[in-house]
Amino acid sequence: MSLSNPSCEVSWFSALCDDDYEFLGVPDPALRSSWEHCRDIALAAEQGGFDNLLLPSGYSLGIDTLAFAAGVAPLLKRMRLLAAVRIGEVWPPQLARQLATIDQMLGGRLTINIISSDLPGETLASGPRYRRTVEAMSLLRSFLNGEAVDFEGDFYRLKLDPPRIRPVSGRAPPFYFGGLSEDAREAAAEGADVYLMWPDRLEAVREIIGDLSARAARRGRKLKFGYRVHVVVRETEALAREAADRLLSRLDDATGEAIRNRSLDSQSAGVRRQAELREAAAGDGFIEDNLWTGIGRARSGCGAAIVGDPDQVLAKLRAYQEAGIEAFILSGYPHMAEADLFARHVLPHLNHGPLTFTDAGA
Repeated sequence: MSLSNPSCEVSWFSALCDDDYEFLGVPDPALRSSWEHCRDIALAAEQGGFDNLLLPSGYSLGIDTLAFAAGVAPLLKRMRLLAAVRIGEVWPPQLARQLATIDQMLGGRLTINIISSDLPGETLASGPRYRRTVEAMSLLRSFLNGEAVDFEGDFYRLKLDPPRIRPVSGRAPPFYFGGLSEDAREAAAEGADVYLMWPDRLEAVREIIGDLSARAARRGRKLKFGYRVHVVVRETEALAREAADRLLSRLDDATGEAIRNRSLDSQSAGVRRQAELREAAAGDGFIEDNLWTGIGRARSGCGAAIVGDPDQVLAKLRAYQEAGIEAFILSGYPHMAEADLFARHVLPHLNHGPLTFTDAGA
């Protein structure tokens, strides 16, 4: 294995939203979201050498993202945190204070995953919802850059002096953002720093990167690209496939459907695309070499896994890099065990480190 490949950011996932299992769809009290369990995942990911850790956010599931980020920040020495924030549920000035404070607690290692969410019970159409998200991103960036705000938008009207509390760098941390619809793509091109995508065929990944790059260029901007996917890595391909099959061995279709439907974004364009891939896959669940869609039978959102031996997983990640991916957000079940396997078998052979930005926050 060569170390000559380009650098990429490799992140793991802390299961804050009750999304950790030994057998998908079968709750295990020992794996339910709690401070202790999710803290241990974070510490294991840092010890394993990961560059960043996604802290997901669910309205009704699990524990609070920003409270957890603040609690775990003093325990981490090196790793970044990627804190997910649901824009429909927050007030931008308050959120900016929280994020700047957590960034200070982390010594400047905070990154932000923007989610264009509704409030539960709210049914704002896609266009207005993403326009609200763009306004919120603009406001957050101004606050975190330490700028005065005099803003008159469709959703926010604010006039505030420059905030005293700012991130360590004095600039807004990078905004990671995902969404497959037309409105989401336009919002990403307008306000994001990193566009995140869920698993898809390689040709679709290339098409999405080309499309978003062009949209950003028309605004005089550049995007970096990230890929969110599960992994199942074992010493041999046969063992990896056995592990994947074992994950689903106690799942019934009704339970899987209930898990998928309970998500607030269960009807989004991205979730529909994951379902299309699952339906188009071969009988064994593979949609292309080493990309297995079976995991989506019990999960809304990111619904596929890279499955294989260390060489196959590494080759798949490098193929995504060649397509233009610079950041990976990985996960597996159970999360601590799979993080350890990936850290031992694959991570040492990747040239990796935190993403760098010449104009982040601009």
